[in-house]
Amino acid sequence: MRRLKEDKSWIDMLDRRDFLKKTVVAGAGLLGSSLLSEGLLAKPAAKRITVLHTNDMHSRIEAFPDDGGTFARQGGMARRAHLISQIRKEEANVLLLDAGDIFQGTPYFNFYGGELEFKLMSKMGYDVATLGNHEFDNGIKGIMDQLPHADFSFVNANYDFSGSPLKNEIKPFQVIRKGGLKVGVFGLGIELQGLVAGANYGAIRYQDPVGVAREMVQELLSQKCDLIICLSHIGYAYQSQKIDDLKLAAQVEGMDLIIGGHTHTFLDYPTEVVGPTGHVTLVNQVGWSGIKLGRVDFEFSRSNRINPVRANSIAVK
Repeated sequence: MRRLKEDKSWIDMLDRRDFLKKTVVAGAGLLGSSLLSEGLLAKPAAKRITVLHTNDMHSRIEAFPDDGGTFARQGGMARRAHLISQIRKEEANVLLLDAGDIFQGTPYFNFYGGELEFKLMSKMGYDVATLGNHEFDNGIKGIMDQLPHADFSFVNANYDFSGSPLKNEIKPFQVIRKGGLKVGVFGLGIELQGLVAGANYGAIRYQDPVGVAREMVQELLSQKCDLIICLSHIGYAYQSQKIDDLKLAAQVEGMDLIIGGHTHTFLDYPTEVVGPTGHVTLVNQVGWSGIKLGRVDFEFSRSNRINPVRANSIAVK
């Protein structure tokens, strides 16, 4: 595993034969060179998707106070909204995703139960989020009461909602079309038993994230998705055998990006994990309370081969 840096060379992530083929084709033929120089054979613009993401916002509506603390004047929904708006002016195809624990942490949640968080996220144009354990702090009813305020979808594939009022509210995955590409997004949640009072999650049953993730990848590939993203609230890394994002990426082939949560891990750049047959999955997480905004940009070749071209964490201040 290694950390992915914004300024690294991406040639090693391309298929060598494909790279050599492109190099030969680009330089072959005086006629072709002449036409290119005259602009008659213009190179088509690469398809590009920008993925912006957050996790563990914990009801941090306002920036941290100017009290001299580590995160003084950082975070806050208004500053994040401005940053997202600026990026949308620069990039045509932006996805905005969240990896859970939107609720709990400031008096705003105690007074409004999550209504303000969902309304502000809707204003910012979030596309998809997953459930964290703190979404259950006011029980299933607390989630149901606030869902009408969310103009974005929630996904989770490893909670069995069949005996729950959330059965028809939470999808296992969502397919989004952006710039002529199909992006498949599915969600995974941490085991609730031991973290959440039983009465708060009721009949919801936890299922093995590894097996479910494999099923989701196959489902999304069958739907011809060009990019597969997992919104995970299981945690970045544990010393024990407990499943985490790094172990998941090492065991499940086909995920292009895992956006994680739960462990409040600050990563400046994603971690690269090589899967069972060589597929590289990027694993990213940006701490907590909206202090950072994650960004990963993907470009696609004419055959929709994925090439990450930028990945970093942006301070919200």
